Amino acid sequence: MICLGHKIKVLNPSGNFDMVEGTTYPNVPGPPPHFHEGYAETFYVLEGRMEFSVNGEPVIVETGDSIDLPVNTLHTFKNPGNTPCRWLNMHSPKGFLSFFEQFGVNASEENAFEKSVDGNVIQEVIERAASFDMHLARL
Repeated sequence: MICLGHKIKVLNPSGNFDMVEGTTYPNVPGPPPHFHEGYAETFYVLEGRMEFSVNGEPVIVETGDSIDLPVNTLHTFKNPGNTPCRWLNMHSPKGFLSFFEQFGVNASEENAFEKSVDGNVIQEVIERAASFDMHLARL
């Protein structure tokens, strides 16, 4: 288990996609708006609700629902609720998992969540995101 603004459990599917299970706490934002040139992405909400921004449009995804984000779709998310939200996230084809492995903080470390959102970590993510096919929107 790692932390990177969210609790992330890496899963190891046999198909040609990466999968993680995440937990986002109330009012915690996701990453900056971004897109992937080579990865399609899917989120499936296991518990709670997530608010996505997809190409600038809000989309609410409730428990049991999913959202597909094709290649080159500008997106981000947050948990607008008052309870934790659990979700599955898949990137296809395999390869994006290295982003979580590179920047995540081992959840067993003391203050792992706080360390994962430290300004230095966020700055490194911003500077290096494109090398992981995570292209941040210019605001």
